[in-house]
Amino acid sequence: MVARVIAVEPFDLVVFGATGDLAARKLIPALFHRDEAGQIPPGARIVGTSRRQISNDGFRDMARGWLENFVKSEERPADVVERFLARLSYVAVQADGEAGWPDLEAALADQPKRIRVFYLATGPDLFGPICTALGRFGVANGNSRVVVEKPIGKSLESATHVNDQIGAVFPEDRVYRIDHYLGKETVQNLMALRFGNALFEPLWNAAHIDHVQITVAETLGVEGRAGYYDTAGALRDMVQNHMLQLLCLVAMEPPTSLAADAVRDEKLKVLKSLVPFTAQTVQDNTVRGQYRAGASAGGPVAGYLEELGNPASRTETFVALRADIANWRWAGVPFFLRTGKRLSSRVSEIVVAFRPIPHSVFDKSAGPLDANRLVIRLQPDEGVKLWLMIKDPGPGGMRLAHVPLDMSFARMFNVRNPDAYERLLMDVVRGNQTLFMRRDEVEAAWTWIDPILDGWSNSSDAPKGYTSGTWGPTAAIALIERAGRTWYEDDAG
Repeated sequence: MVARVIAVEPFDLVVFGATGDLAARKLIPALFHRDEAGQIPPGARIVGTSRRQISNDGFRDMARGWLENFVKSEERPADVVERFLARLSYVAVQADGEAGWPDLEAALADQPKRIRVFYLATGPDLFGPICTALGRFGVANGNSRVVVEKPIGKSLESATHVNDQIGAVFPEDRVYRIDHYLGKETVQNLMALRFGNALFEPLWNAAHIDHVQITVAETLGVEGRAGYYDTAGALRDMVQNHMLQLLCLVAMEPPTSLAADAVRDEKLKVLKSLVPFTAQTVQDNTVRGQYRAGASAGGPVAGYLEELGNPASRTETFVALRADIANWRWAGVPFFLRTGKRLSSRVSEIVVAFRPIPHSVFDKSAGPLDANRLVIRLQPDEGVKLWLMIKDPGPGGMRLAHVPLDMSFARMFNVRNPDAYERLLMDVVRGNQTLFMRRDEVEAAWTWIDPILDGWSNSSDAPKGYTSGTWGPTAAIALIERAGRTWYEDDAG
C-alpha cells in the first residue's frame, strides 16, 4: 500500500531553538521525510535561529549530522539530502533581546505574502518575548502561524499569562499549541474506530464499559533534562497535556464533523466534566513517586536524586491517579492514568475494559470468562488489539480461551510509520488546527490539575520511592485495586 501525499503551499518555516535537541531529533528529520515524500514544494525555506553565531554552511553541516543520526540510511537518498539541505539557512537571533531581528526580517522580506510558520522550540519563558518581537520587528505577517511546545505555563495563572502574551500578536486561529501525541497514527485511529464503525460507538458508554486505563511508561530517566524536569515533574510534563488529551479523545461525544472547532468543542466539554479534586480526593485518588537506583536493560542505573544532585527534591517522576467524568455517558466509569520514568517497559497504550457478561451459559470446566477489552497501542509497535473469548480448538468438550484480534499497522499497511511531527508540521502549513489544543482547553486542563499540585504542596508526604525497572510504587497498585480493578501490564492476556 502506498501512502497518499498531498502537497502543501510554498512556505517559510522559522525554528527558534534550532540548535537544540527537539530540532535535531524531531523537527529536521520530520521535515526531511516530508521533503523525501515530495510533499514540500520547490522554494519552501527552513530558517534556523538561536543565540549561537553559525554560518549557513555550519548549520547545514549540523543538520546533515542529525539526518545521519536519526534517519535510516535507506531512507535518505543522497540527492534528496542535498536538495533538503539547500533549503536551510540560519540567522542568529537574541530571542529576548534586540540583536538579529532585523536580519531575520530581511531573510524573509522577498516573500512578504508567503505562509510563515514560527516554531518555538524553546523554553516557555521565551514564548512571550519571541511573539512580542515578531510583532514589533514586523517579522509576523498576516499569513503567519506560531507553534508552541508544551508546557504552556506551570499553573492556570502562568498559562493565562503566556497565552495573553501570544494572543497580543497572534489571533487564536493562528496559534498552534502542539501535542505530538495527537499526531500519532494510533491516536487518530481511535476516532476512526469510534466514529467509523457501527460496532463500537453504541457500546461506548457506562452501560458497557467498566473502566479505562491510560498508561505512558518510559524506561529512561531524566537524562539531559534534569534541570527542566525538576521544575516540572510528571504531572505537568505528561498528565496536564498528553494524557488528558488522550482521555478527551476516548471520552468525548461524537463531533458534528472533524472540523477543528467541532472536535475541540467536544474535548473541552470532557475537561469541564472532570470531577474536581479536593484535599481529600487528592490524598485518596493520586499517587506520586520518585525512582530510586535499580536496573534497566542497559544495566544498573542511579536514582533520580543522584542524577539530579539534589537530595531534597520532592519532584515526582511517577504519577497514578483516578479521574471521574460527571456526565451521562461516563457516570460511574473510572479512568485510571499512570505515567512514569524508569519503569519496567516503554509502552504507551489505552485500554478500554468492557463489562463482564451478565450471565455465563458455560460449565466451570470451560475455564474463566475474561471480559472483552480494546487495547490501542501508541508505542512501540503501534496497533490495535480486541481481546475476545473463543473456543480453544480441539475435541474434549468446551474450553474457552482469551485471545486478541491483533492489527499491527506496520504489518497491515507495509509503509513506514510517519513520525507525529511530520503530520503536525504539515497541518500547520495547511492551517488545520484539529490536532492542536485551543486556549480554553489548556486553561480547563490547568483548572483540573492545579488542585492536585496544591494538595501535594500542602502535604508533608514525600513522593513514594520505587525501584528503577519496576512498575512504580506499590501505592499505585493499591489505588486501582481499591476500585476492584488491576493494571494491565504489557497486555499479557
